Amino acid sequence: MSSSNINDAILNQREKLTALLSKELRQLASKCVEKFNDRHQLEHLLSEVLPNLAYCKHLFILDADGNQLTDNITQTGKDKNHFGRNRMDRPYMQGIIGTTDFKLSEAYISRNRKRPSFTAIQVIRNIQGSIIGFLGADFDLRELPGTKEGYQESGNWRQIKGDPAIRSVLFSQQRTDSVMDNNLDDVLHIMNELITGHGIFHGKLYFSSSRATIWMVDDPFSYRILNIDELVNPDICLAYPKRSYHERAIVPENDISAIFEIFRRLRFADENVYLRAGSLNIINGMVGLNFSCDGSHYMRFDEFLEKNLDFWFGSSEGLLMT
Repeated sequence: MSSSNINDAILNQREKLTALLSKELRQLASKCVEKFNDRHQLEHLLSEVLPNLAYCKHLFILDADGNQLTDNITQTGKDKNHFGRNRMDRPYMQGIIGTTDFKLSEAYISRNRKRPSFTAIQVIRNIQGSIIGFLGADFDLRELPGTKEGYQESGNWRQIKGDPAIRSVLFSQQRTDSVMDNNLDDVLHIMNELITGHGIFHGKLYFSSSRATIWMVDDPFSYRILNIDELVNPDICLAYPKRSYHERAIVPENDISAIFEIFRRLRFADENVYLRAGSLNIINGMVGLNFSCDGSHYMRFDEFLEKNLDFWFGSSEGLLMT
C-alpha cells in the first residue's frame, strides 16, 4: 500500500473525529471554569455530561501542571486510581500549547485494556485567557465512528527490503531445482485452469518449497494449501466447482499465462538472485514477487507485463536494493 495514500486516509479520519469532538469538549471546558477550585463540583459536572458525550470512555480534569484534580469519570462511575496522577509526560500532553486549544492524540495502546485508543485534550482558560488546566477525554478506537469508505489499496509499485541476514549471504548460495521446478509446465497450466475456470481469484506459488495457496470466490475467507502432488494432477480441478471467469477481475483472462511465463523466467534467469514465490490476484490486479535476496515487489499486472529481464537483472543492484 502506498504510505502517502494510507496516511491521507488516516488524516481524513482524524479531521472528521476532531470536528466531531472538539466543539463538545470546548463547551464543557467553559463550564469547568467557575467550578475549577471545587473537585466535587467538577466531578459532578463531568458525571452529568458524560452520558451525552458520544463514544467517550473517561473524562478527567488536570491542573496547569498536569496533575489530575478529579477521579476518572467513567460510564459506570468513578475510577479513583488516577486522582493526583501527573500526566504531563504522556504522549497526548506533548505540544498541547500551540495554535489551537484542542488536541486529538495519535492512537496508542491503552495501559488497562490494551486496545488502540485516543485521548482528546482541551485547554481550560479562565476569563482573563490564562491557562488554568486541561480537560481530558479518552476514547476506544473500536467504538469511534468510522468513515463510510474503507481504505483502497494503491496499485503503485512497492518494493520492500527483506531479512539482512539472507541478503548478506546471497552470493554464497545457489538455486536448487525443486520438485515444482521440474514439473513447472504442468503446475502453471493447472494454476491457469483453476483461476480461469474454477473460481480461484488469488493464487500464490512457492517455487522453492513446491506448494501453493489459493483463495476461492465462493469462500474468500479461507485459503487452501496445495502440495506438489495436487499441483501436477489435472484431477485437482474436479475438487473445485466450475465457475466463469469472475466479472470483477481486472486482469484479462488471456494475460494470466503471460504473467506465469514471466514467473518462470524470473525463477530460472539467475542462479543467485531468483524468484522464490509469486502471486497473482485477478480482482485487484496485483502481482507479488519474493526473491532469494528476500526482497519483495508488488505491482499491477499491466506494469509487470511491461518489464523485461533487463529491468530485474540489468545490474546486481536491481534486486539487491529492494
